[in-house]
Amino acid sequence: MTLHRLARLASLSILVLTLLAGGLAQAADLPTEATSPEGLPWWGWAVALFVVSFGLGIVAVLGGVGGGVLFVPIVGGFFPFHLDFVRGAGLLVALAGALAAGPGLLSSGMASLRLAAPLALLASISAIAGAMIGLALPTNVVQLALGTTILGIVVLMFFAKKSEYPEVGKADNLSAALKMNGVFNDAYSGKSVDWKVHRTPQGLAMFVVIGMMAGMFGLGAGWANVPVLNLLMGAPLKVSVATSKFMLSIVDTAAAWVYLNQGAVLAIIAVPSIIGIMLGSLIGVRLLKRANASLVRKVVIVMLLLAGSRALLKGLGI
Repeated sequence: MTLHRLARLASLSILVLTLLAGGLAQAADLPTEATSPEGLPWWGWAVALFVVSFGLGIVAVLGGVGGGVLFVPIVGGFFPFHLDFVRGAGLLVALAGALAAGPGLLSSGMASLRLAAPLALLASISAIAGAMIGLALPTNVVQLALGTTILGIVVLMFFAKKSEYPEVGKADNLSAALKMNGVFNDAYSGKSVDWKVHRTPQGLAMFVVIGMMAGMFGLGAGWANVPVLNLLMGAPLKVSVATSKFMLSIVDTAAAWVYLNQGAVLAIIAVPSIIGIMLGSLIGVRLLKRANASLVRKVVIVMLLLAGSRALLKGLGI
């Protein structure tokens, strides 16, 4: 077993053990309906969460999206759990995937630490603020905002374009000062790409907003990170995807501690969800070569459309 695999296993083990220790200790003080909703025993909901998360893990990989962006609206809309607990689990679902992928992405050179660090710093600060605001707001207001955001993501996914190698004429002064550049060795094409970025101030401002939304709604923010890095700042697509995945391990950790501190993370929700989505992701990776990615992506868009509409209706009391 390689050092990177050991690092991933250790990170995920610590995360699950923390959830088991902290979540079970808090369970006695939480509302009864959050731990054992009517209709199924507590273990029944744990099994249902595992099955749904397993399916979401497969679909997320095939559809090219993060599991968190599917988990929160679908589980929040169709399971009888309080939205605060679902958002806390959603952050940890996204965090688990990032922890599993982060070391390998950094060692391969696809993820850039120089590009990620300044952006993740601002996004982490705003994610903490977003988490605190989200927990303070009434549930119906958060449902309304979540539904609107998910429908906005559907529009973004439907119309957004991608650029494999964006043309950046000249790096701006800020990115040059922060040394936000590098050389990406593309194994598929067999060539080295010398890349740099521009529009850095606009990118930093966008990541403040992205971090706020990630903390408030418990969403993994890969759906927003990649377009900003790729289309706005001009990083190559593979560098954008890899750097975005690595950044989630920083940004989501900052927001997750707020939910943990406020008692908004239940082990009975978080643990089966994390295990299910991680196992599903492994299956999804194996199916990726054979699946019709464009068809799966359309299925993901329809799923988000339904989940976003349900969240909007629940926020309106319908």
